[in-house]
Amino acid sequence: MARPAHPSTPARPPARLRRTLAQALAAGSAFLVLGACGGGNEAAAACPAAVPATARCLQGRDSAGAYYLIAVPQDWNGHLVLHAHGGPSLDAPTPERAVEDLTRWAIMVKAGYAWAGSTFRQGGVEVRAAAEDTERLRHIFRAHVAVPKRTVLHGQSWGAGVAAKGAELFTAAGNGGVAPYDAVLLTSGVLAGGTRSYDFRLDLRVVYQHLCGNHPRPTEAAYPLNLGLPAGATMTQADLNARTAECLGLDKPAAQRTPEQRARITTIEQVIRIPASSIQSHLNWGTFHFQDVTARRTGGASPFGNTGAVYSGSADDAALNAGVLRYRADPQAVARFGEDTDPGGRIPVPVLSTKWIADPTAFVELDAYFKGVMERAGSADRLVQTFTQNGTHSYISDPTYPTLVAALLRWVETGSKPTPAGIAADCLVQQARYGSGCSFVPDYQPAPLDSRVAVRSRP
Repeated sequence: MARPAHPSTPARPPARLRRTLAQALAAGSAFLVLGACGGGNEAAAACPAAVPATARCLQGRDSAGAYYLIAVPQDWNGHLVLHAHGGPSLDAPTPERAVEDLTRWAIMVKAGYAWAGSTFRQGGVEVRAAAEDTERLRHIFRAHVAVPKRTVLHGQSWGAGVAAKGAELFTAAGNGGVAPYDAVLLTSGVLAGGTRSYDFRLDLRVVYQHLCGNHPRPTEAAYPLNLGLPAGATMTQADLNARTAECLGLDKPAAQRTPEQRARITTIEQVIRIPASSIQSHLNWGTFHFQDVTARRTGGASPFGNTGAVYSGSADDAALNAGVLRYRADPQAVARFGEDTDPGGRIPVPVLSTKWIADPTAFVELDAYFKGVMERAGSADRLVQTFTQNGTHSYISDPTYPTLVAALLRWVETGSKPTPAGIAADCLVQQARYGSGCSFVPDYQPAPLDSRVAVRSRP
């Protein structure tokens, strides 16, 4: 799909729609559905239940086909949190995805911030397009709601990579000398880019195949596992689930698995360094998302390789390393995928990140890699990283996020760079308003990514 170099600002809506919107906001009406460029098919609806009842919400579909949802609290503090969601889903976008995102991040509205999130125009692993869709939503907010005092770009999980890329792409230089984003918040981020963040999923594929031999089965046509699946292959999630149930017993409680199944799981846990509870999800990504990348993004070639990787932690590492399949990443596919997904670190505004230390989905070591990216780009002084003892990948805790946004805005307004210790202390204060859940570990420093994922030869 061809993409413009820069998202266009939506056309100013007709006077009738501007009056309708103004009346809806003044009356506290819940929803106004906007058409492709901000007008034409408005209809009322209710805000998600998790959002304060006094909030006003707008939803619509932008000129590129992405659905979006906006929430403005009654006591709006004037600041906007512009959200880039995780995933990514491989399915076509639906309005329900935006509702799910706002429901999860309702704490932002409760804390007084306006919130805006895009579903992105398409499913699949394409970072720049998602960053463009997010920037387009910023224009929509300014055109149809208000010009915020400050805009914080928030990326969650895979969306953290979207936000990091967007903060590099859209700067004051391309926005009339005015920075489009005042600060960036990266939470639970996949922050080493596509060419490094997913290496371990190929490792999982080859180790799983070595142990199980059923993905693909011997009776099925062989294919390079670094493709995920061949283009056009129609394996379903249910089929893959059946195969992991057969080999690993992932559909059963641990006590009901056979000794052989438990031994295979132990090998995967120790070699790939993920818990049993994450094997299925990472195998899914290493199958269906890899297929999306190779079939739709990189011209049929794979940017993933494991040449030179030495695996350790099994009962017989020599046999494992001799037996696993080996693949060389295609140099052109690596370059193409890296251009779209890899962070460059040239972010001109303050950046604050947080990661649950035990995150099994986006390893904490990814943050160490991202710090190096920022250092090499000369942007290290604009990055503060924080880490928490407790949480989940999808959501850490209610007091965590308002604390981080407030720290970012103070940094922007006063120039006072926050410290992990100061953020930890501020969060404890915020618990009186948002409930318990603070678990920042101020002195924590993640190990290098190469200490977690087997080092390999690269094109």
